[in-house]
Amino acid sequence: MIKLDVRYITEFTYKSFSEEGETLVMFAKDIGIDLGTANVLIHVKGKGIVLNEPSVVALDRNTNKVLAVGEEARQMLGRTPGNIVAIRPLKDGVIADFDVTEAMLKHFINKLNVKGFLSKPRILICCPTNITSVEQKAIREAAEKSGGKKVYLEEEPKVAAIGAGMDIFQPSGNMVVDIGGGTTDIAVLSMGDIVTSESIKVAGDVFDNDILQYIKKEYKLLIGERTAENIKIAVGTVFPDSRHEEMDIRGRDMVSGLPRTIMIKSDEIEHALRESVSVIVQSAKNVLEKTPPELSADIIDRGVIITGGGALLHGMDTLLMEELKVPVFTAERPMDCVAIGTGIMLDNIDKISRR
Repeated sequence: MIKLDVRYITEFTYKSFSEEGETLVMFAKDIGIDLGTANVLIHVKGKGIVLNEPSVVALDRNTNKVLAVGEEARQMLGRTPGNIVAIRPLKDGVIADFDVTEAMLKHFINKLNVKGFLSKPRILICCPTNITSVEQKAIREAAEKSGGKKVYLEEEPKVAAIGAGMDIFQPSGNMVVDIGGGTTDIAVLSMGDIVTSESIKVAGDVFDNDILQYIKKEYKLLIGERTAENIKIAVGTVFPDSRHEEMDIRGRDMVSGLPRTIMIKSDEIEHALRESVSVIVQSAKNVLEKTPPELSADIIDRGVIITGGGALLHGMDTLLMEELKVPVFTAERPMDCVAIGTGIMLDNIDKISRR
């Protein structure tokens, strides 16, 4: 009879081969993925958020070979020669290009080295509330093909609320407004599930486009998406008279075709974003109108929490407070809420029924 030394096995399981920089792990770790239109965040059980990269892939058109993924590919947006194209495979919160999404996920998961010696990781992935079953299936298949054993799908606002530190499993109302890159998800939660919700395709990308169009119309100047996003972050606001900053921006003059620099002010950006932001406010009002009165009373006590990248937009909390007449708070780390939420849900993964 062969006696196996348990210590040896444990050592073998977690022994790291520092020469190659690889770790041999027998059992795969569970991972949570926030598959966003703008960014992909990955949470590994026991380690926290280990990856936060833009959802951009650079491809060679001739060979269809992936050249760069994430931040490296984002730097190429709008700056590539003819045969190379930088694309964002997700649009409005759902998969627009399946093969590229799969390649991107595969790249990120391989980078993390979470596959076990004996097993594959379980993956919890988030999707917007009102997507169709076909879109859901596409997300699930992309995760399975990129190396997941079991794939769990969860609704984004629910996970964002958990990540923002709300206790949604109590019989009281919690409202969350998750403003991402492609979609804004608004939901009222109670007893661990969604009571009323709305998902609209007005979010960060639409804001960028509004700024781009405004500058094109007012100044006859063409700018790129990345410049529009920088303007939004640096001088943008959505609440009138709340920010007074200005910045120089460069682009191509539509009349002369030559590069030109102009100065842009905060109140102009507020004007450019007004229409899109009012759609989000209206949607939040619709959700509140459909909420049972008992839960409405809870929301006045607890307030509304805003998460996602849109929560960082200057004046968003003030505007919602003014319009909805309830307290509004910004989550602590709005960009990471969904990923943190996936981590918490992974710890209780056995309670989640597989959908």
